[in-house]
Amino acid sequence: MYSNQKTGRITGILLLFVFISGILIFQFLQGSVLFSDDFLTTTSENSNKIISSTLLGIFSGITSIVIATLLLPIFKRHNSYLAYLYFAFCILNFIAIMVDNVSVISMLEMSNEYANNENDSSVKILETLVYQRHRWTHYFYLLISCFPVFVLYFTLYVSKLVPKIISIFGIFAVLLMFIEELLSIFGHSISMDLLFPIAIIQLTLPIWLIFKGLKP
Repeated sequence: MYSNQKTGRITGILLLFVFISGILIFQFLQGSVLFSDDFLTTTSENSNKIISSTLLGIFSGITSIVIATLLLPIFKRHNSYLAYLYFAFCILNFIAIMVDNVSVISMLEMSNEYANNENDSSVKILETLVYQRHRWTHYFYLLISCFPVFVLYFTLYVSKLVPKIISIFGIFAVLLMFIEELLSIFGHSISMDLLFPIAIIQLTLPIWLIFKGLKP
C-alpha cells in the first residue's frame, strides 16, 4: 500500500514536470518563434530560447521513460502487456522528441546563417523546405505522443489505480487530441479547442497522484 502511494506521488511530480515543460516549450519558448512568418530572423534573435527548449524537451522525454520505469512493476501486476507497451511507447515518444529537436536546431542554424549573410539567396531557397520539414516532424511528434498517454490512461482504467472518472476522461481527451492532430496533418484541423480536455486531465492526474497516490 505504502509503495503504491509513494510511487504514485513521485509519478505525479514527474508528470507535472512533463506537463509544465510542454507548456513552456510550445507556448513560451518555441511557438511564437518557429511558427512566425519571419522565422529566419526571429529564430536567431531568440537562440537562447530555442536551445533551452530543446534541452527541456530532452529532459521531458527522459522523465517520461523514468515514469514508465517506475510504473512498470505496478502495471505488470494488472496487465504485463500494457505495462511493457506503455514503456515502449515512452521510448518511441523520446525518439520522436529527438527527431523534432534536430529539425528545430536545423531551423536555428539556418537562421544564424541568414543573419550572418542576408544576401545569400540559397538560404532563402531552403527556407520553405526547412520550415515545412519542421512542421511535419512537429505534427508527427504530437501524434506519436498520444500513444503512451492513451496506454497510460487505459492501463489506469483497467487496473483501477485511480478513480475511473480520471482514466475515462483521460482516454476521451487523448482521442480528441489524436483526431485533431491527425486531421491537422491532412490540412483539415477542426479546432485547437479539442486540445483543451487533454490539458485539463494532464494537470488533474499529477495533482491527484501527488495528494492521493495510486490505489493499493
